[in-house]
Amino acid sequence: MTAPIIRQLAELRAKHSDWIRAGERVAVVPTMGALHAGHLSLVEAAKASCDRVIVTIFVNPKQFNNPEDLENYPRTEHDDAIKLAPYAVDVIYVPDPDQIYPVGFATNVSVAGVADQMEGACRPGHFDGVATVVAKLFLQTGAHQAFFGEKDYQQLLVVRRMARDLDIPIEVVGCPTVRETSGLAMSSRNMRLSSEGLVKAGALHPILTRLAAEVSAGGHFADLKKQAEAEILAAGFDELEYLSLCSAEDLSTMETAEAPVRLFVAAWIEDVRLIDNIAV
Repeated sequence: MTAPIIRQLAELRAKHSDWIRAGERVAVVPTMGALHAGHLSLVEAAKASCDRVIVTIFVNPKQFNNPEDLENYPRTEHDDAIKLAPYAVDVIYVPDPDQIYPVGFATNVSVAGVADQMEGACRPGHFDGVATVVAKLFLQTGAHQAFFGEKDYQQLLVVRRMARDLDIPIEVVGCPTVRETSGLAMSSRNMRLSSEGLVKAGALHPILTRLAAEVSAGGHFADLKKQAEAEILAAGFDELEYLSLCSAEDLSTMETAEAPVRLFVAAWIEDVRLIDNIAV
C-alpha cells in the first residue's frame, strides 16, 4: 500500500501535531524524486531510527544553474511512490510550488566556508538554493532527524552548518554512498547515460580508490593528481571539473592525509555531470 501523498503544508502539519502529541519521533528524507537504491537506504535508516518517516519530493528550481538541466531532471512521482510502498513510510510530501516559494518570496539562505569551493565554485548559487529549500523543509516537517547520503558530502556539511547556525533543532545524519556493482555512485543522473556510458563511468571509482590508497600511504596529492586526471579522461570522460583532496571536517584544501581527508571529483560524460567522493 502506497503512503498518502500530501501537497499542502497545513495538512502535513496536522499529521505532525498528532505524532508529537503521541510522543513520537519524526524523520525526514529530503529528495528530488527519481528514487534509487541510495534514496531507499536513507529511508531504511530513517525507519530504523524514528517512529514516523516523511519522504519529501521537490525538484528545487533554485539549486539549478542550468535551465536545461532543470528541464531534463527526471520526474517520476508515480514510480517513486511504488518504490516507497514496501517501506511503509508515513507521508510522501510533494509540496505544490507555492508551498515552498509563495508569491513574493524574498529570502535566501547562504552558507559561507564549506559552500565556497568545488560545487560552490562550479555552480554559483547552487548551495544557496539547497540551504534555502532544506531550511524550509526542516521547518515544515518539524523532524527530529534528517537523512542525507554521503555521495553529496559537501551538501551534507552545508546542511549541517545551516541547521546549526540557524538553531534548527534537528540532527542531520549522513549515510554511506550506495554504489552500482561497478562502483559508480548511484545517482538520478545515471538514468541519462547510455549503456556504454555507464560502463565508462564505472571506471571513476577504481581510479579514486587507487588514488586514495596512494595518498594514504604518504603520497603528496599534487604529485599524484595529474596521473589520476589523465586516467579519468582516458577512461572516456569528456571533461574534468575538479579533483580535490579536502579536510573531511571543513573542506579546507589538503596535500597529505595527516588528518581525516576525502577525495572529491566532478566530471562530465555524455553531457551528464557526475560527482563522487571517498574517504582516504
